[in-house]
Amino acid sequence: MADILTNSKARRDYHILETLEAGIVLHGTEVKSLRAGRGQISDAFARVERGEVFLHNAHIDEYSHGNRENHQPKSLRKLLLHRSEIRKLFELAAVAGHVIVPLSFYWKNGKVKVLLGVGKGKVAHDKREDIKKRDADREMKRATMRRVKGR
Repeated sequence: MADILTNSKARRDYHILETLEAGIVLHGTEVKSLRAGRGQISDAFARVERGEVFLHNAHIDEYSHGNRENHQPKSLRKLLLHRSEIRKLFELAAVAGHVIVPLSFYWKNGKVKVLLGVGKGKVAHDKREDIKKRDADREMKRATMRRVKGR
């Protein structure tokens, strides 16, 4: 499973409660642009509309060798899920404060897949606690490395 794009903001800004894999409907130039790693999903989100799931604000750069049939970079993209999965996503996202965000795009059997996460927004003090924990872990690793190198 090779990641194409990752959403670094998602795990920083949200507590991810549940994840789900989905297919995505793409045009040929979008796939070629993704093969080159050209895009970003940090501001993207998904929404259930009329029994279907759509990805909003996912930016896939125009293909550099494309012609006039090139895709629109921020167009609405349909996500492919089973009806039961859509119903589950709708129920989870209907709770106040929950949002559906793409965590990553990756290749699976030659197809582009999207890892969706249902998240609840973090408060500022939650983010500070995460930063403190990360810094403490980093400092412990440094200390153990110093001890190992000193021997």
